[in-house]
Amino acid sequence: MALSRIGALAQCCRRASSDNPGMSSSSKVLFGFHAVGVRLKTAPKSVLEVFYDVSRRDARMRQFTDRAREAGVRLVESDGLRLAKMCGSHGHQGVVARVDAVAQVTSLDELLEQLEAAGTAQPLLLVLDGVTDPHNLGACLRVADGAGAQAVIAPKDHAAGINATVSKVASGAAETVPYFMVTNLARTLGELKERNIWCIGTSDDATKTIYDVDLTGPVALILGAEGEGMRQLTRKTCDELVRIPMQGAVESLNVSVASGVCLYEALRQRRPAAA
Repeated sequence: MALSRIGALAQCCRRASSDNPGMSSSSKVLFGFHAVGVRLKTAPKSVLEVFYDVSRRDARMRQFTDRAREAGVRLVESDGLRLAKMCGSHGHQGVVARVDAVAQVTSLDELLEQLEAAGTAQPLLLVLDGVTDPHNLGACLRVADGAGAQAVIAPKDHAAGINATVSKVASGAAETVPYFMVTNLARTLGELKERNIWCIGTSDDATKTIYDVDLTGPVALILGAEGEGMRQLTRKTCDELVRIPMQGAVESLNVSVASGVCLYEALRQRRPAAA
């Protein structure tokens, strides 16, 4: 059954501002060595220009600018204050890029259809319910990319969107992992279940641990915000609830750390024994 009701567009950060020289509504900003470096690697033609802090003359900057020149990207000398103004952060590391959006799947429905057509029988999805901090979202995208998850899903009205900070923290993963913000998360989970994707939620009071369940089949792992956890309706929609065993004094993990524990347990179970 097609997920005709999902129709959720992947979110992207489009920054159009008269404060940012050369910026237009059709381009967006990436900053930091990792985020810009991944774009140079995966889609160099989409990089319109790179602004860099000319006062930074260390080896890392030299290697980066050499790489940009090899890719045929226009380099613009700048300074730290101008870069901070362009990206809204002082964590730019001396590198800000203006880029065009790259062609990506535009809906969760389209992605799952592509996975089915490609014979990817065991999709791995990460669902975030109530994660509103952009740093947490960026870290979750980064770990999702590392573990091989095909997408991250979140509700439109209770989540952070993709912006320059998310892209920086994600270290390029915001460019490689589709992020879908859906209108009704519980309904979306129901439609995933219709595709035989097992929806496993995390809860501190669950009986089973993440290590007690089979994660080798089609799985969507659902995590809530630290402290609050999943919303009640999301919890009720899950097929199964699991917990991450906690042995120390703290009661819970940061959501990005918890995502890493769960996703990498799925990856461990899916890897061939000899790998």
